[in-house]
Amino acid sequence: MNRVPSSRDVRRVFVGLIAVAALVAGAGAAFAQPVKNIVLVHGAFADGSSWARLIPILQAKGYNVTAVQNPLTSFADDVAATQRAIARLNGPVILVGHSWAGVVITEAGMDPKVVGIVYVAAFAPDLGEQVGELGKKYPPPPALASPNVDDKGFLTLSADAFKMSLLITSPPGTRRTVRLPEAFPEGAAGLHAGV
Repeated sequence: MNRVPSSRDVRRVFVGLIAVAALVAGAGAAFAQPVKNIVLVHGAFADGSSWARLIPILQAKGYNVTAVQNPLTSFADDVAATQRAIARLNGPVILVGHSWAGVVITEAGMDPKVVGIVYVAAFAPDLGEQVGELGKKYPPPPALASPNVDDKGFLTLSADAFKMSLLITSPPGTRRTVRLPEAFPEGAAGLHAGV
């Protein structure tokens, strides 16, 4: 499940990204130029703003940071959005994905520009493994125990479910300012149930 990262989460992700960048840059002649591009990909029931606290930290360290705005309409659409972000960049890229985006970056990571993939509490499927199989041995998170599925097959979260499951560890001030993405009906973020 997605939530607004705490300061501790942001520090952990930052340290992980720096470590990956150092490893990739240390590969020497394998890359013609150092890795300066980081593409951040959000999970389900969120949008690119979920990386808002991490982006300025990475930019201050000299990284070119892109936060993908996944449409969350299908796996193919999310991969295509990530591929477009990669295509716009010059030089090697590190992909970072949270939650659902782990599946997306696994596929988009096949691009030759991608030199590293970072999974942040994300699905990391094996070759041929379907995302629907990944969580079957665990109980569903409370917000998804009784999902709302509309007649088009989109899942939605109520504002209360969003706050209680995605923002539960966020500072109280952040909880008041983070809102559900507005692009989806009834004020809730959507993910197609057929994925």
